[in-house]
Order: sequence, then structure tokens, then C-alpha cells
Amino acid sequence: MSKMTLGSHPHMLGFEQLERLLERTAKAGNEGYPPFNIEQTSDHSYRITLAVAGFAEEDLAITVEDRQLVIRGRQSEDGADRVFLHRGIAARQFQRSFVLADGVEVGEAIMENGLLHVDLTRSRPETVVQTIQIKKG
Repeated sequence: MSKMTLGSHPHMLGFEQLERLLERTAKAGNEGYPPFNIEQTSDHSYRITLAVAGFAEEDLAITVEDRQLVIRGRQSEDGADRVFLHRGIAARQFQRSFVLADGVEVGEAIMENGLLHVDLTRSRPETVVQTIQIKKG
């Protein structure tokens, strides 16, 4: 039995990139730290909110790499001389990745009350009608 893929379907020409995108998303990992929300703030905008309590702005990095939004956090080791009797607040590094569709742009990032908000906007694609001339062979 052969595996049916998007690229092998006769009516889905040029969708090989979408198939690779789905595979990359599946491999991104489903670790639950830090927890996050994704909300639609308007018809063409979104907001990703990560719970990053304990992280300062300088401990966080936000990059876009190959249509993938990557948010990394690494806390500095300030308390090397501190002795914890109980350590229940996570102080580990993390990396969260979100695959962006074509036309989605990353706006501003805001840190507020231990939450990191990253705003995204989707540009409306123009409707293009193209007429193809038929030549005699």
C-alpha cells in the first residue's frame, strides 16, 4: 500500500512545501513549558501570550527563522550563593516555536505582569486574475 501525500495528489500541485511544514510542526515538540495562549484579536490579527514569570526582558529572545517564530528564555544564574529549602518556581530554559503562514508578520512584543504578549498580523492577499494566452503549436 502506498502512502498518499499532498504532493502526489493530482489536483494539489505545488503543495510539497505544505507537507514539509506539517512535518516540521509535528517535530517541534509538545513540551508544556511555558504555558501559552493563542487568541484572535481581530479578523486579521492574533496574539500569542506566554506565561514567563521570573524571566526579565533581557532573559528572553524572539526571532523569526524560516517562517517560524521562535521564543527562547534563559534565566541568568544570579542566585549561585542562595540556598533554597524548596524550589517550586521553574528556572529552566525553554524554546517555543510557532510556524507562521505566508503573509503573517510579527508585530510588537510586550512584557506585562509575568506575561509575554507577541502580536501577529496577517496581510490580506490581493486577488489576482491572470489571463493566459494560447499560442498555436
